[in-house]
Amino acid sequence: MRSNRATMRAGVSMAATLPMIVGALALGIPAAHAADTPARDTLAGTKPAWATAKADKGATADSAPVKARVYLAGRDKAGLAAYAKAVSDPSSPLYGKYLSAKKAQARFGATKAQVAAVKSWLKSAGLEITEVTSHYVTVSGDVAAAEKAFGTQLHNFAKGSRTYRAPARTASVPAGLKDAVLTVTGLDNAPHKSTHNDQLPPPDAVFKNSGPFSSYFGSKIATTLPDAYGHKIPYAIKGYTGKQLRAAYGAGDYTGKHVRVAITDAYASPTIAFDAGEYAVKHGDAAWKTGQLHQVLPKNYTKTEECGAAGWYGEETLDVEAVHAVAPDADVTYVGAASCYDDDLLDSLSKIVDNHLADIVSNSWGDIEANQTPDLAAAYDQVFQLGAVQGIGFYFSSGDNGDEVANTGTKQVDTPANSAWVTAVGGTSLAVGKGDTYQWETGWGTEKATLSADGKSWTNFPGAFTSGAGGGTSKTVPQPYYQKGVVPKALATVNNAAGNRVVPDIAAIADPNTGFLVGQTQTFPDGTEQYSEYRIGGTSLAAPVIAAVQALAQEARDGKAIGFANPSIYAKYGKKGVFHDVTDNPTGSGLAVARIDFVNGFDASGGLATSVRSLGKDSSLSAVKGYDDVTGVGSPANGYVQSYRRH
Repeated sequence: MRSNRATMRAGVSMAATLPMIVGALALGIPAAHAADTPARDTLAGTKPAWATAKADKGATADSAPVKARVYLAGRDKAGLAAYAKAVSDPSSPLYGKYLSAKKAQARFGATKAQVAAVKSWLKSAGLEITEVTSHYVTVSGDVAAAEKAFGTQLHNFAKGSRTYRAPARTASVPAGLKDAVLTVTGLDNAPHKSTHNDQLPPPDAVFKNSGPFSSYFGSKIATTLPDAYGHKIPYAIKGYTGKQLRAAYGAGDYTGKHVRVAITDAYASPTIAFDAGEYAVKHGDAAWKTGQLHQVLPKNYTKTEECGAAGWYGEETLDVEAVHAVAPDADVTYVGAASCYDDDLLDSLSKIVDNHLADIVSNSWGDIEANQTPDLAAAYDQVFQLGAVQGIGFYFSSGDNGDEVANTGTKQVDTPANSAWVTAVGGTSLAVGKGDTYQWETGWGTEKATLSADGKSWTNFPGAFTSGAGGGTSKTVPQPYYQKGVVPKALATVNNAAGNRVVPDIAAIADPNTGFLVGQTQTFPDGTEQYSEYRIGGTSLAAPVIAAVQALAQEARDGKAIGFANPSIYAKYGKKGVFHDVTDNPTGSGLAVARIDFVNGFDASGGLATSVRSLGKDSSLSAVKGYDDVTGVGSPANGYVQSYRRH
């Protein structure tokens, strides 16, 4: 675990940012083994970049406690990656020849002999085995035992204003175990807090949007407010519903029937079944059938205060309701993590893969790439590859802070969306007109200006950047083969002449000003818990929408799993009618909406705030003709779902 703070993708339309998540959500280049000494084999990436000589505060006490995970490489690491690529590539003769979970484990999982050898080595160093799974061996002990096992001293290092433990040199394993051990995590403890609480808190305080609203884009014009870009502008919509999104993205008659979609987040909303059922009835979605919504939850929850557990309830609610709104007959399984830490989120992903709980997995969480370290990269990619060989595809939101400069001071992408083994979902501002007709989309990027005191102008129009779809070029992940020939060289080579991964791959509605209406039980000022509705956005919305569209596409494919979708998505690029080519200026003039918000987020007692929100202003990123780093190849058009039909 590392001292990064990763934001959830939802909540940008709310009065305050939803709680942060902490963890090492690292994806990059798989750990490589290189000779250290004749008797040892190094585990690349296990010494974090912040553990420098300048930051070194000296050796950690031998008696200090250590808890670590030793990830197992399996019997054929290279073969796993090769097969995952082959079954996902439409041009491969192995395309679609998926393995069952049992066969995948038998072919690529760790052998009993490997597990026994790893356990023996760890015990011999004085570490205690506390858990053994098909993916890793968890150990506990003291620093002295960990140093003996992993061939490195553990020192204390300054990181910002805090001090954390980390390896003083890259960790290693006995040479005889080089094919058995993938990597080790937990040798650095940034952060490692022991806050435990097995009881989930009540729902967060209520949030509501003020009006006036448009019911569809442009239906209600703000005639009494100042012009923007030379014309009167519409009020923000109340929030799109499933009917409008299905029409915009070409659902046709498909409903996701017989397709399984999984969703991962942390914790679990105690009112999700009621909220999802109530919302569907109120907004014309098909009623949930008995057994259509499942939850797979841990025995105990941890770090609920640190992770802001109640804030995650809204994330689950958004994801579940958005999937059902777009794919109302899809089977939905929510897999909640015990906390917002990487180990627990990774375990949730592994549950889906090990038990093949779904073919499509929506994930609306992440971190900035600067906080990733290669130690967990191999562990995450291994799970994604094991999913790919079974026909399971993972969809990750690309982030809500544009190029991240305003948020972190450094231009960078988010992770896990930067992995070459997942589909990164970017965001758009969506205009659905009268009669549920698709009008246009821009790349999601918002600049905000407030109404002047005299009400006659917008102060410092168009204002400051507030939020936008994450995207850009990875600094650590090499360019995957499927992006070559589609992603402009100028983007791919920004950080490396050889080319790197560019994010995102595809996009859908994300702008909270053209967002989705959700219904959730919330805590009202009088202490009561009541169902209420509000508009929300973020790439937390885009990810489940794309996951739901993929469910429609799988149905169109006669139920045959799409699996890891990127090779097929890029293969469809340029084909007529498959994608909306999203640009920032689709109408030829500036686009904006007016918003009136409750200052206190609930009612008018605290006053109202009036603002103008410009569309298509995503930090330094731009949605342009062709592939771009805001919307990827674009959003699904009427021909997208149909393009998966088997002829």
